[in-house]
Formats: sequence, structure tokens, C-alpha cells
Amino acid sequence: SDLIGGIAGIGGALLSDRRAKNNIKLIGISKSGLNIYSFNYKNKINGKGKYQGVMSNEIPSNAVISHSDGYDRVDYSKLDVEFKLIN
Repeated sequence: SDLIGGIAGIGGALLSDRRAKNNIKLIGISKSGLNIYSFNYKNKINGKGKYQGVMSNEIPSNAVISHSDGYDRVDYSKLDVEFKLIN
């Protein structure tokens, strides 16, 4: 995946800050009650296309990683939501 080497994939934690996304649409709810969204990254360096994932401000804080660039990352291994490219 091109995300792993890019800004979005630092240390296995994926860029999930609402401010870095647009075209955000609620598409489901996980078994644990987390909102699942589709979205695009504003900056194509972070990934091109439509993705499925969460918003960092809506999930348990133990899965949120603050980054020095000011944008939150998410450790998806701690959530029951899969981050993936959907188109």
C-alpha cells in the first residue's frame, strides 16, 4: 500500500483527523458502536480515492495517537473498524 510509506501511515497509525478529510459520509456503525465513514483525503499525498474509516475525535482515546504535525493518527488494531480503500 502506498499509505505505509506516506504521511498517512506513520508507524502503522493512519491519519484519521477530520480536518484532513473531505466528502465525509456516515456509512455504518461497528459492533462496538463506532461510526464508520467514507471519505477522501484533502491532500492526495495521504492517499487517492475513497476510504473507509473512523474520525479520531469519536473513538476511544487509547486508539488515538497525537502527532507532531498536529493531526491525529489512529491505531486501527485497537478498533473493530477496518481502514480500507473502497474505490
